Amino acid sequence: MKRQHAVLAATLALSLTALATGAQADDAKPQEKCYGVSLAGANDCAAGAGTSCAGTAKTDYQGNAWVLVDKGTCEKIKTPKGFGSLTEKP
Repeated sequence: MKRQHAVLAATLALSLTALATGAQADDAKPQEKCYGVSLAGANDCAAGAGTSCAGTAKTDYQGNAWVLVDKGTCEKIKTPKGFGSLTEKP
């Protein structure tokens, strides 16, 4: 639970930093779906069978749950279950 709070706090901090610096949507980096890196309940939409949308992943690093990350970073993200993937993991 502490890790989930840390991830959410970091996301919020990045969002607030972007707002404070006047970053516009046009300045945003391209993003891609990254599977197998989100914590339980911290995924973006569509986490496969049994889930409906954001926040519905049942387990940490669920292979069919994804989050948006900056393009080119997904496969560099290391978790206890391996690296992130651009496609669903079994």
